[in-house]
Amino acid sequence: MQRAMRLLEAAASHPDGAPAKQLARESGLALPTAYHLLRTLTHEGYLRREHGVFVLGEAAERLGASAAQQNRRSMIGDVLAHWRDAIGVPVYFAIYRDGEIEVVSIADTSGNPAVEEWADFRETGHAHAIGQCLLAQLDDEARREHLDRHPVRSLTPNTVRDERTLLRRLDALGRMTPVVEHQEYALGTVCAAIPITVGTTAATMAISVPSGQADRLMPAARVLQGELGKLLRTLAFSISI
Repeated sequence: MQRAMRLLEAAASHPDGAPAKQLARESGLALPTAYHLLRTLTHEGYLRREHGVFVLGEAAERLGASAAQQNRRSMIGDVLAHWRDAIGVPVYFAIYRDGEIEVVSIADTSGNPAVEEWADFRETGHAHAIGQCLLAQLDDEARREHLDRHPVRSLTPNTVRDERTLLRRLDALGRMTPVVEHQEYALGTVCAAIPITVGTTAATMAISVPSGQADRLMPAARVLQGELGKLLRTLAFSISI
C-alpha cells in the first residue's frame, strides 16, 4: 500500500503525466515493482495511461476531492469552535443548497450542547432560526417552492401557525437583521441566526442558548455579527463544500 501511494504521489506531481521509469525513480522503487503497481493502479482507475505517460485517474481524483472537502469542513469547524469558546454558546453554520437547508457544521460542548435535532432541520425550516434566516434570503418563488415541499406545521405551541404568517414575518426582516426564534423548534431553547450572502448562496451563522438564559442571546449574536467581516473568506471557501 505504501509503495502504491508513493507512485500516486509521484504521478500527482506531474499534471501532464510522467513515464513509468520516472515514476519508479521518484518513488524509489525497482522498475519491475513499479510496472506491477502501475498496472494495478491503472486497472483500478487510480491512474490512466495516455501517450506513454501515467496521469491520475478518476478514482484518484475522487479521493482528492474527498480530502479537499474534509479540509474545508475542518477549516469551518475550527472557526466555529473558536467562537463557541469565545462567546460560550453553541455555534452553527448552514447554507441553502439545491433547494434544501444544509447544516454544514456545529461546534458545541457537553456543558453547552447544541439543539437536539428531534425533527429534521431540512423539513422544519419554518420553525427554527437557521431555516427562517435562509428562507428570508431567497426570492419569493424559491421561498414558496420550498414551503410547498416542506409545509408549515406545528412543532411547539410557539411555532408559526401558517404559511401566510411566516411569509409576512420573513418579508419584514431587514437585510442584515438577525433572526430570533423563541422555542418555536424546541421547547427550552432560543436561537438567533445571522444572515450571510456570498455570491448567490444564502448562508447563516447561528447560536442557541437555553430559554432560561435568553438574556445572553442577543449580546452574543451582536458580538458574532460584528466579527463576520473577518470570517467571510473562510465561510465563502466552505460554501463550496
